[in-house]
Amino acid sequence: MSKSTLTMDELLASSDIKELKTGDVVEGVVSSVRKHEVWIDLGANGVGIVMRREIGHGQTLEEGQAIVTSVVDPELDEGHALLSMRRAVKDRGWDELQTAFEDQEIIEISPYDANRGGLLIELQGIRGFLPVSQLAAGHYPRVSGADKDEILQKLNQLTAKTLRVRILDISRKDNKLIFSEKEAVKDDMQARFSELKAGDVVKGVVTGVIDFGAFVNVDGIEGLIHISEISWERVEDPRDYIKNGDNVEAKIIAIDKDRLSLSLKQMQEDPWLHEVKAFKKDSMVEGKVTRITPFGAFVQLSSSVEALVHVSEMSDEEGVDPEKIFQLNETKKFKVIDIDTEGRKIALSLKNAK
Repeated sequence: MSKSTLTMDELLASSDIKELKTGDVVEGVVSSVRKHEVWIDLGANGVGIVMRREIGHGQTLEEGQAIVTSVVDPELDEGHALLSMRRAVKDRGWDELQTAFEDQEIIEISPYDANRGGLLIELQGIRGFLPVSQLAAGHYPRVSGADKDEILQKLNQLTAKTLRVRILDISRKDNKLIFSEKEAVKDDMQARFSELKAGDVVKGVVTGVIDFGAFVNVDGIEGLIHISEISWERVEDPRDYIKNGDNVEAKIIAIDKDRLSLSLKQMQEDPWLHEVKAFKKDSMVEGKVTRITPFGAFVQLSSSVEALVHVSEMSDEEGVDPEKIFQLNETKKFKVIDIDTEGRKIALSLKNAK
């Protein structure tokens, strides 16, 4: 039988040319770029067509350009193959991302959008997600009262920025791809933590002020200044002393796993220790009542020194009600019955002040 009488099936069977199948990844050359489709020369495999929607976002094609596509349908009624660039990129992308996951590789991503739960990412043609909980300290949205709108506003500021991440979880079957910025900086953080110790003074930027204190970014490490460590004065609202974006210098008072406990007030001398020298045991003093509780009343003796009149030192009578003896902001005379310098406490007596 001459070659001229061979059928196409016989030619394919007698050559190295493999018949196209759905899912095959093939190379071709752009032969024509039209408004709604692009035609691809597949060589011995004939001609294929890629619809515009199957071309990667933002990608432009030119005639003569070599591309890789995935076969959606090996032969349409018109005789050509239906191809997809998106699917080819995605198929190859899953393999590359799986390798990056197994190798714990650090990769760069740029979020394209955000929701209240985290950042939306597209990499290698595959959609992924970076949860808020997996953001590093420098990017974590610290807001007051977990305001969801404020969280979203802060997350939106990260879109289009380049972040270094590791893949936390991946499943092609479940179409799941989760990223973590915390994992990417973990090694660096551990190295930095090993260089720090309690008593060190560090510099940082305030990233969030909340009711119980302020969060500080210390060169990528998260620190917390508790409300009790903001000032030697009694702090009712941390926002009166510190605000977002402030550059601060603080002392490390403890290191807890992946967070620093910091103190602002310990950067200054305790004024209580200086002012308490003006008071002596058994001496008479004058002070203003600042708080009244069932167990006693607190009295301001100077700008930094506050003392306690226990209910047992108010009167010789039993069952005394402090609110019937004192009024807020009134000034009275008292006798100093004890000074505990180490505990920063002074005990007063009203009943012995006569």
